[in-house]
Amino acid sequence: MPLTKNKAVLSWIDEMAAMTRPDRMEWIDGSEEQLEKLRAAACGTGELYRLSEEKLPGCYLHRTAVNDVARVEHRTFICCRRQEDAGPTNNWMAPQEMYAKLKKLYAGSMEGRTMYVIPYSMGIVGSPFAKYGIELTDSIYVVMNMVIMTRVGTEVLDALGDSGDFVRGLHSKAQLDEENRYICHFPEDNTIMSVNSGYGGNVLLGKKCFALRIASFLGRNEGWMAEHMLILGVENPKGEVRYIAAAFPSACGKTNLAMLIPPEIYAKKGYKAWCVGDDIAWLRVGPDGRLWAVNPENGFFGVAPGTNEKSNPNALASTRRNTIFTNVVHNLEDNTVWWEGLNKTPPEHALDWKGQPWDASLGTKGAHPNSRFTAPASGCPCLSHEFYNPQGVPISAIVFGGRRAKTAPLVYQSRSWRHGVFVGSVMASETTAAASGAVGVVRRDPMAMLPFCGYHMGDYWQHWLDMGEKIGQKPKIFNVNWFRTDDKGDFIWPGFGDNLRVIEWILARAFDEADAAGSPIGFLPKPGDINLEGLDLAPETMEELLRVDPALWRAEVDNIREFYGKFGDKLPRELAEELETLSKNLQ
Repeated sequence: MPLTKNKAVLSWIDEMAAMTRPDRMEWIDGSEEQLEKLRAAACGTGELYRLSEEKLPGCYLHRTAVNDVARVEHRTFICCRRQEDAGPTNNWMAPQEMYAKLKKLYAGSMEGRTMYVIPYSMGIVGSPFAKYGIELTDSIYVVMNMVIMTRVGTEVLDALGDSGDFVRGLHSKAQLDEENRYICHFPEDNTIMSVNSGYGGNVLLGKKCFALRIASFLGRNEGWMAEHMLILGVENPKGEVRYIAAAFPSACGKTNLAMLIPPEIYAKKGYKAWCVGDDIAWLRVGPDGRLWAVNPENGFFGVAPGTNEKSNPNALASTRRNTIFTNVVHNLEDNTVWWEGLNKTPPEHALDWKGQPWDASLGTKGAHPNSRFTAPASGCPCLSHEFYNPQGVPISAIVFGGRRAKTAPLVYQSRSWRHGVFVGSVMASETTAAASGAVGVVRRDPMAMLPFCGYHMGDYWQHWLDMGEKIGQKPKIFNVNWFRTDDKGDFIWPGFGDNLRVIEWILARAFDEADAAGSPIGFLPKPGDINLEGLDLAPETMEELLRVDPALWRAEVDNIREFYGKFGDKLPRELAEELETLSKNLQ
C-alpha cells in the first residue's frame, strides 16, 4: 500500500515501475520491525552477513561485485539542456539522449525483484535546511545504507504533503554491467538515475548525487551553498564553542580533522572538539547576517583501511554498533571484521573482500583499498549536540587545504572574502606514490568540489562571490597544509590532534584576537602566535613551515593561469584580478 496520496510522487513511481517491471513493491516506513525483516531476508540471500552480536551488535558485512568497488567518475554525467552549463569539468549528455539510453537499460531490470520505495530527508525533517527525496531501488543493501545515512520514513512523506518538490532517484542493480554503468544527474528535472552498480558512492543517491551535485545547483538558484566540507566545533576553556567549515581533497585528513582529539596539553586546559559533520555542509545566511551550516547527512560513509585507534579513535568507535561494513576482511575466528591498518595482528582464519580464504602470508590485501563502513552519526563519541539543531551552527571561519610538499605554508589567511574565493578556487594537492602516475604532479581541486559540482565551475565561483554580497558577517577564509616536508621527504608538522594548534590561531583571527604578518600570498602567523607548548618542534622548523618561497609561487602563478584558461569567459573577472595581484606581489 502506498504511504502517501501525493499525486506527483505516485505518478512518477508508476512510470518508473512500468519501465523496470518489478514483481512487487515495498514502501519503507522506517520502522524497526520492517527493517529487521529486510535484514533477515538479505542475510537469507547472502546480500548481507550478520556479524557477532556480542562484539559488533547490529553490524553486517556486505561484498560488492568485484567490478564495482568505487565511484565511476568517467560514467558520471550532468545532463542539462545546454552543454555550456555543465562546463569543462563535468561529463555531459543532452537529457533526451541520456533518458533514451537509460530507458533501454532499465527496461525490465527489476523483473523477479522487489522495488523498494525510500522516502528520505537530507537534513532534519521540517527544518529550514531540509530537502526531500524518494529513491526507488532493487537493493536491500541500498535501503539499509540509506536508513543509516539519511532520515527515512513516513514523517518525510508527511512533511512533503502534496508538493511535487522532491528529488526523484531511480536505482537498479540491473546486470551490474560495467560497460553500461551510468550515474546521471538531471539538475533541471530534480532527477538522479543510477544503473548497473551496487557500490555505495554510486547508489546511495542522497549522498554525493543529491547532497552535492543536485544541491549545488539548487543552492545557486535559491541563494545558499552545498559544499564538500566538514563542520567542526572547538570548545575553549571558557565553554565557548566556535565553528569552522573546511574543505579538503581526498587523502588530506578530512575525517581526522572532523573527529579531532585535542592534544593532552589542550585537553588538560579544558579544550574539546565537537563533530557536526565529516563530509558535506549546507550553508545559508541566517536572520542575523551570519553564515549558518548543517550537515544534511545522518551517518558516516568512511574509508576503512587506515582507520585505527591511533589515526581516528572516534571514527573507529562510531563503527562499533549498527554499522554496515563493505568489502573488508571477514574474521572467521570471532565473526568480526578486519582491514589493513586496523592493527598489526591480521586474523589467521579469514575471508578476503572477495569472499576467498585469506591470511596475511598470501602477500595480498585482505580488504579492498576503498572498503567502507556506513555508521550512524549517533555512535560518534564526539558528536556535537548541535548536530540535532534544525537551525545549524554559525560558521566563523572557512578553511581550505591540500597536500603540498614545499609551496603552501602551514597556514595563511586570505585578505578578504573575494581573495578567499580565489584561494579556494586554486586549491591543489600533489600526487603521492599511492596515486597512479607521476609523483608530485599538481592536481587542482577547487573547493574540493571538482567531481561534485552540478554545473559550470566558473558559475560556481561566481556564486561564491555573489554569496559574499549577501553575508553580513562574513567568515574569514584560510588555507592550511599539514603536509610540508623536509629535504628527505619526511613530514615536519605532527598533524592529527596537533592541528588544533593551527585551528586555535584561525579562530583567534576570526574573532580579531590574534595578530598576523603580511606576505605576498596573505596573512601569516607571527613567530610565537601558534602555541607549540608540549611539542618538540625547533623554532627553525616553525620558520620553514611558514616560509613562502617566491620562486615556487611564481611557478604556481603560471600553473594557475593555465588551469584558469580552461574556463574561458566564464572565469569571474574578480578571480583573474586576484591572480594578477598575486603575480605582482611576488615580483
